[in-house]
Amino acid sequence: LDLVIVTLAAPVTVGLAIGASLMMLRATPDWVQLATGAAVGALPSAYFAVFWWITGQTPGAMVMGIAVRDDKGRPLRFPRSLIRAVVGLVFAPLWLLGMTAVLLDARRRGLLDMVVRTTVVYGSSPRLDEAGPARVDDDRT
Repeated sequence: LDLVIVTLAAPVTVGLAIGASLMMLRATPDWVQLATGAAVGALPSAYFAVFWWITGQTPGAMVMGIAVRDDKGRPLRFPRSLIRAVVGLVFAPLWLLGMTAVLLDARRRGLLDMVVRTTVVYGSSPRLDEAGPARVDDDRT
């Protein structure tokens, strides 16, 4: 879901920027093309960082019932969410390889989570569980 949202947002962003510059200037200057390219390149990092910072969940994570928290179970502050997003996207192949750590870590953290000191929590109202993989206790008996 997140990939679809980011993929659809990129052409919309480019179209709006180029359309606005054409309407105002009747031509697309180089700086507009450069700025548009930079914005589209930064879009995925901004998308993940802002959602993790504000809600702890991207729309895709909401559907899956997971969220990202710091290693103490608190919501992420913006610098940590931005670092996690940029490092995860720039080093995507290493991130995928680092996911094998999920099989070995008691809290099911990938290598990126260990380095950035974050964890993924499971459940609709995330809370870090110190005893093992982060889960929400089910109050139903």
